[in-house]
Amino acid sequence: MRDLPLQDLRIVVTRPEKQAGSFKELLVNRGAVPISVPVIKIEPVVYVPGLDRALKELDRYSWIIFTSVNGVETIKHYFDQTGGSFSNLEACRVAAIGPATADALQALGVEAEFVPEEYVGEGLGAGLDVNPGERVLLPRARGSRPALPRMLTERGALVDEFGVYQAVAANWDEGARREIEAGVDALTFTSPSTVRNFIKGGRKIGLDPFRLPGDPIVACIGPITAGAASEAGSPVTVVAGEYTVPGLVDALCDHFQKVEDSA
Repeated sequence: MRDLPLQDLRIVVTRPEKQAGSFKELLVNRGAVPISVPVIKIEPVVYVPGLDRALKELDRYSWIIFTSVNGVETIKHYFDQTGGSFSNLEACRVAAIGPATADALQALGVEAEFVPEEYVGEGLGAGLDVNPGERVLLPRARGSRPALPRMLTERGALVDEFGVYQAVAANWDEGARREIEAGVDALTFTSPSTVRNFIKGGRKIGLDPFRLPGDPIVACIGPITAGAASEAGSPVTVVAGEYTVPGLVDALCDHFQKVEDSA
């Protein structure tokens, strides 16, 4: 019997290294051995036409929506480069896709007025208090799913969407490969881009992402990420009930506890 719910289980964390710290800490606290395989890195888009004007004229917008911590950090980067400040956001209402994004805003002195009950774009699109003709500013990842702006547009909002950052593939180092080849118990994914780039990166160095040593399960932070994994041909065993990193760790604990109980 394990002393801790994830005792000695080797769990792969595919998040960017800068964002993986709290995830790995939660895993360690539950007894796991986190294996860091950052498959993406987040980079701001250098030139985004129209963004400077939008950030200087926030009083034109009823809402600004942040769909990730990365979006918050990227806008902070733009403000730092241009002499702007998050205090400018007082000119409009602020929405966040989930508690982690809301916490990132709060750390910068901004309170998110709306956080949906379901932490996905559809939750924002359905629940945001927006009227026809009102303008919404949406700075987010380049190439994001179209569901959110489409839903808002269908409700009559005028959406100004800007791709302000992008997830680019990160090369695996030799240490990561050795850790995978030593056998792992679970692969964790927190976005569709981590799924795609784990598969691409694994194949690039000669690993079959669907037949890895240890026969690891696949665990996803939410249904959008799980859908990306399924579409790529990977069976998904665990999907977090709450679409957050702590929710994903809890779901892993529940799964492996059930496995142990049934053994």
